[in-house]
Amino acid sequence: MAQLASKIIDQEPAAPASAIDRRQLARMTFGDRSLEREVLQLFDRQAAILLERMRSGDAAAIGSLAHTLKGSAAGIGAQRVARAADVAEFTAGASAAECSRALDRLAQAVDEARALIAELLSAS
Repeated sequence: MAQLASKIIDQEPAAPASAIDRRQLARMTFGDRSLEREVLQLFDRQAAILLERMRSGDAAAIGSLAHTLKGSAAGIGAQRVARAADVAEFTAGASAAECSRALDRLAQAVDEARALIAELLSAS
């Protein structure tokens, strides 16, 4: 299982086109800019809270929280976050080192998405 988790982590694309797929976000919010802002703000807060809880949780909690974040990220088009959350969910029961590595990757993806969200919210 540990080797499979490492393979999944290593297959992560080096540089995604964007932290958030704006077309997916527009579809999700029906093109409503006000709703888009609200959804981005909610995701921004939720991602920070879930990541903090994962850092201090046990394997079962990490798996459940990562699953929640994966769904939210996919909904707004934050595909890199969704993929990293999927890996974190999968590695939750693996070694502490693998779990930590997956959470670090997830944190990096979340940071990139949150940085873009901050830009989008300040521009509108």
